[in-house]
Amino acid sequence: MSILNLDVLNVYSAMARHAAETQKVSATNIAHANDPGYKATEIEGFQDFLARAASRGAEDPDFLQFKTSQSDDYTSPNGNSVNLEVEMFKAADAQSQHELALSVYTKSLDLLRTAIGKKG
Repeated sequence: MSILNLDVLNVYSAMARHAAETQKVSATNIAHANDPGYKATEIEGFQDFLARAASRGAEDPDFLQFKTSQSDDYTSPNGNSVNLEVEMFKAADAQSQHELALSVYTKSLDLLRTAIGKKG
């Protein structure tokens, strides 16, 4: 494993960014929960992002961008498609995903420091 090619760090860094973006999208949806006609936005799943990034590779300038789409699964009588229960679940799940990603990222750096003889 090369110092310049630490794939595990890249994956968990992307996972943390995905979780942060998911929380941002959920927060925006929640903020617009009472706006008539507002269409909730959802972000692609992390597995979908990884599959897309692996197939396109780093030469694609948009490979780090997460795709979003409008959700039409639920619509209230005023045309708003925000489901607060779903958004709260997505935000909580994203928080757990973010904590996991940062924990693995930190532990990986600690292992790397140990391997090269540096103390944390």
